[in-house]
Amino acid sequence: MVDLTQDVRRLFVVGDELVAGFGDPRALGWVGRVVARSSPQQLLTFTLPVAGETTTALSARWEGEVARRRGNAEGALVIAPGAHDLVVGTSMARSRLNLANVLDKADALHLPAFVVGPPPRTDLPGDAQAALSTAFADVCLRRRVPYVETYQPLANHEQWLADLASTDGVHPAQAGHGLLAWLVLHHDWAGWIGTVVEEV
Repeated sequence: MVDLTQDVRRLFVVGDELVAGFGDPRALGWVGRVVARSSPQQLLTFTLPVAGETTTALSARWEGEVARRRGNAEGALVIAPGAHDLVVGTSMARSRLNLANVLDKADALHLPAFVVGPPPRTDLPGDAQAALSTAFADVCLRRRVPYVETYQPLANHEQWLADLASTDGVHPAQAGHGLLAWLVLHHDWAGWIGTVVEEV
C-alpha cells in the first residue's frame, strides 16, 4: 500500500472531458490505460478535466489546481487540450500563446511537461483541426516538450472513425481511447515518465 506521507511522484493530467475517459464504457479512458502500464504504484495520478475547456480557460486554472495537490513532491504535467478553441472561435495566435504560457510556467515550476494533441472529431473542418494540431506541435518543438500528434494518425483511421460514428462524432468509445493510449505510450512515454512501462 502506498504511504501518501512519503515523497511519491505526482502526475497531473489537465484537459477536457477525454482526460476523464468520457465515452469509454470501461471508464478507464486513455489516461487510465496509460497509467495502468506505467508502474502506477510509483505515481500518484490526478486527472483534472473540465468539459468543453478552451486553452484560455485551461491556462487560467491549471496552476491553482496543481498547486493544491502537489505540495513539495516531485511532479510532472500532462496537458491534453482538445479542439474546443475552434468551437468558440479562438484565434490560432491566442491558442498558441495560451499553450506557450502554460509550458513556460510549468518549466518555471520545475514541472516537466508532455502534451497530447487534440484528436479528430467530425463536427469541425479537418483543415482547421490539422492547423491547430500543427500550431500546438510547433509551440512544443520550440520548447523541446514532447508532443503527441493524434490528429494525423487518426483522421482516416477506420477504427477511430467507426468509434465516432457509434457515438456523437466528438467523443470516442472504448476502441478510440485505446488508440489514444497506444499513441501516447509509443511516443517515448517511458523515457519521459521515467518508470517501467509494460508492452502494449
